[in-house]
Amino acid sequence: MKTILTTLGVSLFVLASCTGQKSKPETDFIQENIENAVAQETIQTDIIEKSGRILNPRTINADGSILYVAIDDWCSGFFPGNIWYMYKLTGDDKWLPLAQKYTEALDSVKYLTWHHDVGFMIGSSYLNGYRFANKEEYKPVIIQTAKSLSTRFRPAAGVLQSWDADKGWQARRGWKCPVIIDNMMNLELMFEASRLSGDSTYYNIAVKHADTTMKNHFRDNNSCYHVVDYDPETGEVRSRQTAQGYADESSWARGQAWALYGYTMCYRYTRDPKYLDMAVKVHDFIFNNPNLPEDLVPYWDYDAPNKPDEPRDASSAACTASALYELSTYLPDKNYKATADKIMGSLGSPAYRAEVGTNGNFILMHSVGSIPHNAEIDVPLNYADYYFLEGIMRKRDLEAGKKLF
Repeated sequence: MKTILTTLGVSLFVLASCTGQKSKPETDFIQENIENAVAQETIQTDIIEKSGRILNPRTINADGSILYVAIDDWCSGFFPGNIWYMYKLTGDDKWLPLAQKYTEALDSVKYLTWHHDVGFMIGSSYLNGYRFANKEEYKPVIIQTAKSLSTRFRPAAGVLQSWDADKGWQARRGWKCPVIIDNMMNLELMFEASRLSGDSTYYNIAVKHADTTMKNHFRDNNSCYHVVDYDPETGEVRSRQTAQGYADESSWARGQAWALYGYTMCYRYTRDPKYLDMAVKVHDFIFNNPNLPEDLVPYWDYDAPNKPDEPRDASSAACTASALYELSTYLPDKNYKATADKIMGSLGSPAYRAEVGTNGNFILMHSVGSIPHNAEIDVPLNYADYYFLEGIMRKRDLEAGKKLF
C-alpha cells in the first residue's frame, strides 16, 4: 500500500511536470509551495502522532535526527504556528485538531516570566488560533501572557528586559538589563492584549519599548545593534554589543529582519508615521547593502569576512519577505511586494527548499541560529518555515485582493 509520502510525492511530481514551463504563473508558485508544505508537515506530524507524545520539532541534530524542544524553549510556538498556517492555507480540517493540540500544550507559557520570548511562543500559536479559527477561549491566554511579559518592563529605562543577566552565558557578559532587537517581535502580543482586553497598559509598554529601541539601537546608517545593555535604575545605555552577530559593530542579518518586521508591525497598531519611517530606513539599509547577494538571501551577518563562503540565513530572508508584504500595503508605490516576491522565489527554489522527505521534514534549508555559540549552523529552523508560510499566505491574500489585517 502506498504511503502518504509516496502519494504526495507523485502529486508534487505531476504538479511540477505540469507547471514546468519557462515562466510559472504566480498562482502555480503559491500552490506548489502549499503542496510541498503539506507533504513535509504531513510526514512531520505523522511521526509525532505515532510517538504518542506531543513533540515540538525545532531543527535537526548533527546526525540528521530531529531535535525536539521543551515548551519553555523560545522556539516552541513556531511549529504549532506552522500547523495553523497549514490549516489556513489548505482549508483542510484535518489540520485543525493537530494545531489545537500542539498549541494547547503550551498553556503554561502564559505564566513564564524569566525571558521575553513569550511573545513569539504564544503569538505564533494561540494568537494564530484566535485569528484563524475564532478560538475565543484563547483570549485569556494571550492576555495573561502579556501580563507576564509586562513584569519585565523596566520603567526607568523604558524597555522590556530581554534576558535575565544573573545566570547562563548571559551572566558572563557583565550585563544588567540586556535588550535585543528580537524583542521588537514580542510587541505584537502586547498590542493584541490591549485590543482584546481594553487595558491600555500593554499598548503603552509596547510603544515605550519601540520608542526607546528606535532611539538607542540604531546606527547612523540605519543598521541596528543586536544587544543594548541598560542600567535599569537610571536608564543609561551601558554598552552596545552583539551576541549572535559577527562583531559588536557588524550588522547581524536576522537582527535587521526583526527590526524591519517589528517596526512595520508597530505601524499597523499605532499608525504612527515614525514607525513607518523607521521600517523604510531599515529596508533601505538592507537592500542598498553591497553585501546582499543577488538572490536576496543574506549571509548570516552582512559584515562577516569570508564571503562568499559564509553561511546564508534563510530565516532572515523569510522574515524580511513577510514584513515586506505588509509594508507594501502601507506604501504601495515602493515595489516592496516585487522585492518580497523575488525573495520568496529564491526560498521556494531547489537552492533553499528541501526535497520532500529530507531535511528533517522541515521546508527550508540553510538557516543559521548562532555562529558565535557554534549552534544551528546551516540547518533548517522551525521559524524559517514559519515566516516562509506566513509569506506564502500574505502573498496569496494580496494577489487575491484581500486585506492582510
